[in-house]
Amino acid sequence: MQLGTRWSVGGQTPDRLPAAVVAAVTQVERELAEQGVDAATWRWTLTWLERKPVVELDDGTTIRYDAVADTASIHEPVDGEEE
Repeated sequence: MQLGTRWSVGGQTPDRLPAAVVAAVTQVERELAEQGVDAATWRWTLTWLERKPVVELDDGTTIRYDAVADTASIHEPVDGEEE
């Protein structure tokens, strides 16, 4: 695993992220805003696992990229779920 970078919610995503991942980040941020969640101090963490981006939000929301299908999947943490 290789560390990528961190950025704030609402901030500019790294240029090297696939469009599907950027769209997923935008979707999560829009949903947080619609729910009235104060995520002003939250940050995204980008890591590379087997040369594919994995993006995780401070609340545990994770976005994984499928390069074959060129899609991104969002996994939101469930209350009581073990990490």
